[in-house]
Amino acid sequence: MNAKELSQAIQTYVRTETFPVGVKIVKDEANLPAKVKLPSRDLGYQITICQAVGFSRRYGWSIAMNGADLSCPIAQVAFGYEEQLPFYSEGNLACGMYTDSLETGAKSEQDVPKLSAEESGYYVSFPLERAEVDPDVVVIYGNSAQVMRLVAGMLYKRGGSIPSTFSSRADCADIAIKPLQTGEPQVIVPCYGDRLFAQTQDHEMAFSFHFRDAAELVEGLAGTQKGGVRYPIPSFLRYQAEFPPTYQKLAGMFGEAKDKDELSS
Repeated sequence: MNAKELSQAIQTYVRTETFPVGVKIVKDEANLPAKVKLPSRDLGYQITICQAVGFSRRYGWSIAMNGADLSCPIAQVAFGYEEQLPFYSEGNLACGMYTDSLETGAKSEQDVPKLSAEESGYYVSFPLERAEVDPDVVVIYGNSAQVMRLVAGMLYKRGGSIPSTFSSRADCADIAIKPLQTGEPQVIVPCYGDRLFAQTQDHEMAFSFHFRDAAELVEGLAGTQKGGVRYPIPSFLRYQAEFPPTYQKLAGMFGEAKDKDELSS
């Protein structure tokens, strides 16, 4: 299954409002897809990783960025563009905003998935339906029912459940790095920065997975839809409605009027 076929299947079974996005780490600039925008060059300013995904899923743009294009200091460390300086690893960025002490802040920073400098490269995001290359990871934003649909599809052949972790920050690392490192799909609660900088809305969640699992997901989406798990979620409508007393009284009058007509005839 290629990326464009996956995109079509997601729209068939999940019907997302924004484009499903592919993410790929590309080592050399010479190997970047032909039609990509580099933020510093083409936009004239640095952006966050979550903004890159936002451009891809809302505008349909392909974005390629490295440390020179990246404005977020946490992501600079997570994606291997900068070293973990003591000021970072001691917890100073989290302390006072997300945690009550440097000790707990350091624990939060340690928990952020990270690429080494050797693993790093250009972070490339693109809409699947315009993919020029196969992604490493796919991320799909949707409402909770759509994410539930994706979870059900991924578990169709596996059974069990999908373990995910949530920290309210650095979801860019959870989306891309964690599936690469663990090989497992992730349910994503978008972080504060994703909402602030990338305009992710209150009703949105996300689901990310390694692209090698694409065919398994689509088979699961088809199988679960055949089994009755589908989106939009169907409403149960097979019942008789109840009405206020005045409505019931009028309905009774209809019956009385018909009875009088029958007697008179």
